[in-house]
Amino acid sequence: MFTIDFNTPIHIHFIGIGGISMSGLAHILREKNFTISGSDSAHSALTDELTAAGCTVHYPQAAANITDDIDLVVYTAAIHPDNPELCAAKDANIPCITRAELLGALMDNYDVALNIAGTHGKTTTTSMVTEILLAADADPTISVGGILNSIGGNIRIGQSKIFVTEACEYTNSFLSFKPTMNIILNVEEDHLDFFKDLDDIRHSFKLFTEKLPDNGTLIVNSDIEHYEYFYQDKNCEVITVGSEPAKSMYSATDITYNENGCCEYTLLIEGTPSEKIQLSVPGLHNVYNSLAAIAAARKLDISFENIIAGLKHFTGTNRRFEKKGTFNGVTVIDDYAHHPDEIRATLTSTTHYPHREVWCVFQPHTYTRTKALLPEFAAALSQADHIVLADIYAARETDNLGISSQTLQAEIEKSGKHCDYFPSFEEIENFLKKNCMNGDLLITMGAGDVYKIGESLVKS
Repeated sequence: MFTIDFNTPIHIHFIGIGGISMSGLAHILREKNFTISGSDSAHSALTDELTAAGCTVHYPQAAANITDDIDLVVYTAAIHPDNPELCAAKDANIPCITRAELLGALMDNYDVALNIAGTHGKTTTTSMVTEILLAADADPTISVGGILNSIGGNIRIGQSKIFVTEACEYTNSFLSFKPTMNIILNVEEDHLDFFKDLDDIRHSFKLFTEKLPDNGTLIVNSDIEHYEYFYQDKNCEVITVGSEPAKSMYSATDITYNENGCCEYTLLIEGTPSEKIQLSVPGLHNVYNSLAAIAAARKLDISFENIIAGLKHFTGTNRRFEKKGTFNGVTVIDDYAHHPDEIRATLTSTTHYPHREVWCVFQPHTYTRTKALLPEFAAALSQADHIVLADIYAARETDNLGISSQTLQAEIEKSGKHCDYFPSFEEIENFLKKNCMNGDLLITMGAGDVYKIGESLVKS
């Protein structure tokens, strides 16, 4: 594994530097006086920011961009083995590592490397931890998977020895990390284009836990079935959070909802009532995200005063139950949910949110996920009063596996629930304009570009 030492800056070249994660890592290293170059297919706001920060960015990718003074090349999983820059770097015997490996190498430079993992809730929980640390003036370095307004993006470069990041299990990327503290929020079936089944996913999370040193800390949701499996062979400290006080060090009671569906609860520590916690993001699932954030903060000796202030200040990140505006008296929300459990949690949140009827415009994400979880998607979406489907967002996939949004439509309608499908966003928008009524709640949902529908309606 390549070593990154903040005390010995080198020249690092990023292939695909314009990606949100790659650009963030480039900014961190540039701030630490590393020489940064990179390439991308075209100019973007992110690459322009990198240039303004003193990085050299080439367009497009070409072998000539690999110069003799480059000490290390970083690339993402999206870069093909025949990429001209990657081939040129290997021909020149320049060390080449993945983005995940670089992230792991960065962690060696921090006393606290907090990795937040789980099938769902990573971005929200990372953002909650961020707000708590900011309230405490802890000056952390943060890498979050969404846009958090309080840090002006997805990266914050601090001067303390605390580093907080999301840890994604896809392609086992989090196994390249070097954590001191791990959070496991939940473990469900997902990314089945890479993992074989749930047991394979659980094994990956167990390996993730094994990355902790013996003096490290694991914070784990005790609601996960057989949660002890993840740490049964480790000597690290284990802190449990969850819905059952009998098996959770941190749990919640007296949960109530305000007029916007946000929860207030009494924090229980080992079953004993402690502080009153007020959240500013809706949904019961966020109570359990906040418990994990509280557990991490307490381990870092953050006061309850700052924990309470940070959680109350957190109003969400982009694409997580984000209010986009209104049209014709209809409230428009956008949400990143793209897994049945996430859909269920988001639609359950609407129970306590002002609305007449709930419309869900869902864009399935990847053929693999849609096919593997078809009945689960149908059941989760059926919570909405009205369901509208867009075409599947293929993302990285090229094989449709013989499945389409019409397949999901048929699965939903098998139970007697009506579902509409339209092949274009324009048709969906026209349908919604005609059928949504004053007081309705419209949620555009999915990990693709379905948010454009809501944005267009709000502007109309």
